[in-house]
Amino acid sequence: QVQLVESGGGLVQPGGSLRLSCAASGSIFSIDFMGWYRQAPGTEREFVAHINWRGGDTYIADSVRGRFTISRDNAKNTIYLQMNSPKPEDTAVYYCAGRVPGKGYTYWGQGTQVTVSS
Repeated sequence: QVQLVESGGGLVQPGGSLRLSCAASGSIFSIDFMGWYRQAPGTEREFVAHINWRGGDTYIADSVRGRFTISRDNAKNTIYLQMNSPKPEDTAVYYCAGRVPGKGYTYWGQGTQVTVSS
């Protein structure tokens, strides 16, 4: 089992910045990628970004590319989502997730609310 705990959400003004963190514990060796998803009210959960836990390769969704970056700190078993120049449409609950090879994103955090508003 893997436990994921997000932090760092809150209210941010458009054009500001915010950094989300996700701390992993447990059987982390079973994970190959860790990612961020988000879900706004009335919409389906949407992929935001993910990072290879070992190699560091990243992929960012088109909707946030150039504004958001994903990074990791293996020593702390933590990944981050740096949100720069957020827009109101980025308002959502952001979830951290861990992918198990061959099984998809199996582990999920509880989510952290991000609200972009002036």
